[in-house]
Amino acid sequence: MTEVRFYGRRLPGFKKKRLPGKLIVLEGTDGVGRSTQIALLREWLESEGYAVTATGLKRGDLTGKGLRQAMRGHTLGDTTMNLLYATDFVDRLERLIIPALRASFVVLTDRYIYSIIARAQVRDVDPAWLRNVFGLALVPDVIFYLQADLAHLIPRVLNARGFGYWESGVDFLRARDYYESFVEYQAGLLAQFDAIADEFGFARIDANRSIHEVFCSLQAGIQEVVKGMKPPKKPKRAKKEPGRKAEEKEGKKKDGK
Repeated sequence: MTEVRFYGRRLPGFKKKRLPGKLIVLEGTDGVGRSTQIALLREWLESEGYAVTATGLKRGDLTGKGLRQAMRGHTLGDTTMNLLYATDFVDRLERLIIPALRASFVVLTDRYIYSIIARAQVRDVDPAWLRNVFGLALVPDVIFYLQADLAHLIPRVLNARGFGYWESGVDFLRARDYYESFVEYQAGLLAQFDAIADEFGFARIDANRSIHEVFCSLQAGIQEVVKGMKPPKKPKRAKKEPGRKAEEKEGKKKDGK
């Protein structure tokens, strides 16, 4: 059972003090391999007998579609965009994350509130306002920060999909091309993640390594978090010593039983 804590005020109407599930967050900047690791971890945990569900940013039924449309239009200001992210987050928290934790699930989430805060702070959004807006967030059992440097991120993003509008921070940077914007923006994001790592208690994972090496590090950390969730195995009945059964029968005959 995990003690329920929130970063700020409690979610309205929520009175539970403990939840039997575990909330595990994978954080990190673009191209660091979060989605790959979520898929691997889910498969491993389910093979071990755990009930698992996964979620991530912009996946809520209430505002997920609207957020994606807004990002394609590039028309909303920082305050409106962050309020949309907050609405999406609380919707998923109430309708997916907390119900799964109540049902003893392991919840894996691809990013949480920390990416939103880091992105907003790069754009000079007020840090105190952000923490107030996202104070309804449940404190996870563990936050793994997949930490990679720009020298490793650039070829990964290029090989995967290329530099996108939002990944390059083109909405607020005025660099000459997407490459320069990407480098400047991602450097700023990495600095923000480093700045909030201690505040939120990140467990740092070296993501410059291979997929398998990162997975093994995550696996070791998660084993500590989830141990004790499954009911203990029933003890095997002790076998009687050879000849013991015959001796018991003989004893009963002598006692007249």
